[in-house]
Amino acid sequence: MITKKLDTTKENIKIAAQIIKAGGIVAFPTETVYGLGADALNEIATSKIYEAKGRPSDNPMIVHISRIEELDLIATEISNTAKVLMEAFWPGPITFVLKKKECVPSVTTGGLNTVAVRMPSDKIARELIKESQTPIAAPSANLSGKASPTNAMDVLEDMDGRVDAVIMGKECQVGIESTVLDLTSDTPVILRPGYITKEEIDKVIKIKTEFDNSLFINPSEKDFHPKSPGMKYKHYAPKAEFKIVKGNGIGIDKVIKELRDKAENEGKKVEVLYYGEDSEKAAKTFFADLRRLDREDVDLIISASLKPEGLGFSVMNRMMKSAGYDIICVEEENDDSIS
Repeated sequence: MITKKLDTTKENIKIAAQIIKAGGIVAFPTETVYGLGADALNEIATSKIYEAKGRPSDNPMIVHISRIEELDLIATEISNTAKVLMEAFWPGPITFVLKKKECVPSVTTGGLNTVAVRMPSDKIARELIKESQTPIAAPSANLSGKASPTNAMDVLEDMDGRVDAVIMGKECQVGIESTVLDLTSDTPVILRPGYITKEEIDKVIKIKTEFDNSLFINPSEKDFHPKSPGMKYKHYAPKAEFKIVKGNGIGIDKVIKELRDKAENEGKKVEVLYYGEDSEKAAKTFFADLRRLDREDVDLIISASLKPEGLGFSVMNRMMKSAGYDIICVEEENDDSIS
């Protein structure tokens, strides 16, 4: 398959939309990460996404819409809480899990009776959906298990020759996937943390949201059925071994230095990722950093943890999956030289 590289002119968006209408697949930019899109209501088309990604068929996809009116095509039982949240956060980097309509194929939803829906804020994404005249199912545009792509060249690294076209847009501004919020029960449940945080959601609605229990464990059980992308399978894994050092005080720096020195003495190429307390920067660059280090053939990646609150909690969710939960906890160590 020859993959078309399309710039973001209106003419090329129409070409991409024609590919979607014909049952093809197109990678396109959003504000979060690049998506790999197909007609969400076309079972054959969405099956091609699983094939291109090497994605397990019980891993549900997010359906993208361009206007609130399109929600009625795919979802039902939309509560007042859902409407308030949509008014507050759409278009934007948050996905809502709702009861699906019969017209949505089970292949799109991973066999679930729910559908995850998002309205992206990226203008190119919304224009593509509008021109395609159908909701677009779109997981991240990477091979399953690898870091999500945040620029077009990283998409081509995985998808050139596997998909019909890639829209060569700009670098994604958010850098991690959307927050996924399950609204199918009385209590809203965060299935995947993202740029829109629990604290921001709780300010908008009177009901306190909860985190899904799977966010605090390594959900590897065979009978675990994911309600959202990224809940079950190995994600964001670099080629290199990846260790996270977690704790407070100068003890972190000491442990990182010891790990680095030991690995370098063994002849390994080591890279340390340190974002400090800048969770915005970490969100925007973490996936791109992992892909860069893959290209540089690094043997060991070491990263200090972020504070597990707000956006930092969302980024740490990705970091822990990337590291396969290889976390070294450091007890706080004081610097006695400071009086």
